[in-house]
Amino acid sequence: MLLSSMSSSMISSSAAASSAISMITTPGLPQYGAAVVVGLIALLSLKEVLSASEKWNKYLNNSFNLAIFPLLLSFAAIVYFKVNAII
Repeated sequence: MLLSSMSSSMISSSAAASSAISMITTPGLPQYGAAVVVGLIALLSLKEVLSASEKWNKYLNNSFNLAIFPLLLSFAAIVYFKVNAII
């Protein structure tokens, strides 16, 4: 009886310690940071090339802006977290 109560208390304390470790992990950016940067560069390049075309209009410009803006915010967050990790 004593042995079983000791083992259950050890299991519960180790479970608490493992959950505490997982709660302490620092929040970070997704692993797809490189994909965000590549996508942003590709969209900005495509926007620049297509702006010289006769197919360019304000609707196409708005469509590119809708795709570029979230990637730009993600890129800013990546730069912020990388600089913050260095400091």
